[in-house]
Amino acid sequence: MGGQSPRPAIFGHDGGQTPAVPVSDGYRGDYPRLVAVRVVRYQAETWGTGELWLEDGKPVWHELPRPNAHAPEGRHPIADRLRAYFAGEPDSFADVELELDEETDFGRSLATALREVPRGEVVTYGELAALAGRPRAARAAGSFCARNRFPIFVPCHRVVAAGTLGPFGSLGQDYKRRLLALEGIAL
Repeated sequence: MGGQSPRPAIFGHDGGQTPAVPVSDGYRGDYPRLVAVRVVRYQAETWGTGELWLEDGKPVWHELPRPNAHAPEGRHPIADRLRAYFAGEPDSFADVELELDEETDFGRSLATALREVPRGEVVTYGELAALAGRPRAARAAGSFCARNRFPIFVPCHRVVAAGTLGPFGSLGQDYKRRLLALEGIAL
């Protein structure tokens, strides 16, 4: 992912326990649907606190761990796996079902292709576009990574620019480099 996409706006809640968030990328001209989600905050040693937003146990949003974020709150098996991942334990997360209905066909193809890039390997934006069936769509692949709401599950940190590391949004290249080093890649 190109860092962190803008966090979803909270439209309503039931005493703070179940926020309602819009789930739509807005690219298809439809209105976002509101979903009730459960937010689990997990502590990743030396990384900070991350957030996992779940609807019926399925991730709808993931915030990468950051220092000085909210305190950990709640438990969930996927959050436990993320905590282990950030401690260096290999996990492809391939079995984690993601809400990709709001993506375009090409966006879903990019997500599928990227989830198949193994830990310890990187691809360029052009290579990712080709893996997804549109070899001339490197910029579109970059835009997809910049708005990826499922970092680690759809590992955009494994996508690099031709000849350089490439961007990683607000978290920056040092964070991207650190994620790659966690997976055994030195760039």
